Amino acid sequence: MSPLTQAPLGHAVLTGVAPFGGPPIDLVVRDGRIAELRPRGSADEPNRFDADGLVLLPAFVDLHTHLREPGGEDAETIATGTAAAAAGGYSDVFAMANCSPVTDSPERIRHVLDLAERTASCRVHAVGAITEGLAGQRLAPLEAMAAAGARLFSDDGRCVDDPVLVREALELTKRTGTVLAQHAQSGPLAGAGQINAGGAAERTGLPPWPATGEETVVARDIVLAADAGAPLHVCHVSTARSVALVRWAKDQGWAVSAEVTPHHLLLTDGEAASADPKFKVNPPLRSQGDVRALRAALLDGTIDAVATDHAPHLAEAKAADWCGAPFGMTGLETALAVVSEVLHTSRGVDWALVADRMSHAPARIGGIAASAGRPIAVGEPATFTLVDPRAGWTVDPADTAGRSHNTPFGGLSFTHRPVATVVAGAVTADRGGLFTRSAR
Repeated sequence: MSPLTQAPLGHAVLTGVAPFGGPPIDLVVRDGRIAELRPRGSADEPNRFDADGLVLLPAFVDLHTHLREPGGEDAETIATGTAAAAAGGYSDVFAMANCSPVTDSPERIRHVLDLAERTASCRVHAVGAITEGLAGQRLAPLEAMAAAGARLFSDDGRCVDDPVLVREALELTKRTGTVLAQHAQSGPLAGAGQINAGGAAERTGLPPWPATGEETVVARDIVLAADAGAPLHVCHVSTARSVALVRWAKDQGWAVSAEVTPHHLLLTDGEAASADPKFKVNPPLRSQGDVRALRAALLDGTIDAVATDHAPHLAEAKAADWCGAPFGMTGLETALAVVSEVLHTSRGVDWALVADRMSHAPARIGGIAASAGRPIAVGEPATFTLVDPRAGWTVDPADTAGRSHNTPFGGLSFTHRPVATVVAGAVTADRGGLFTRSAR
């Protein structure tokens, strides 16, 4: 049985919660929905849980998760990856197609969804491949996969370099009401790049990965999407010029959305210049100027969403020399901590903005806004996360619900941390023990 159905709250009162960091209230859950939002301490009744001081947010949605199953279960499974997601405050994740076999047919879409139905701690949405086998040669059966439940299509990990295929895919996604999500990486320009071009590549002697390898694809696909009248989602934007291109497209009124990862918001190519493979990621960590542009774009809405690009790998693989190690980092359990740190100002954290970028916007982009990223309001599903704004914790790579430990944030300290997650009235994570303590 899936953990999603194992711990229903039934009737419960959470006392002292602070929606979006505002004044504390009592929240009543009944039959999987928010039944009441009432003044704090307004009634004394059974099954009360003390949530005093915890920030109440809609549970998060990740547009970009690598769960590895099928085929990569030594690094992650749907069970372990979604346990990490639930611990990080997520109710929904979009599972990328680069499994083995690739999720490039309706049968494989259904297989991922069936596995998730049995083992997942959050809701899983299977992303279909754009091309067969991620080979970039022939389109996968997008219409049939959409009928099987796919809402997003991506060859993430690889770019669809052929503009004719991209145009055809955009026409199909428009027809099916789905979205193409492009990994922007020009093969000819990025080549065998390993690290951000410029100072980091010069200091390490590693093959450079130029920003133009991303930006030319972003520019091309924006124009193709506009011509097709189809939506385009740009995965893991990492450069200031990519931001400028997305901003320009939005100024034209075109249906372009973009995501940024937590690691691209916090880390720079200065860390990568240490040549420690834990900082090896695709696209590479960029310059401090790029990071500033990404943060500004997240604040002003040019970048719509935060997506983790959670990419678990075996310890021995990441322990190889830089060129031999795989690209990728884990991110589900640290995303909220990083984002709230980045968005913290002298006035504190704008929790409504965090909720928009990590819940409302990704749910909308992914086509699941009817069930995810919902408002905190009476009658809505009881799908939320509780954040301790005074957690004061240090990331321990071994302390994870996921199977792999390749976080770039090990040893860093953060202020905020999700401590419990509830999905449609079922407790899916309870790191703080809120729901395991006896109710009053």
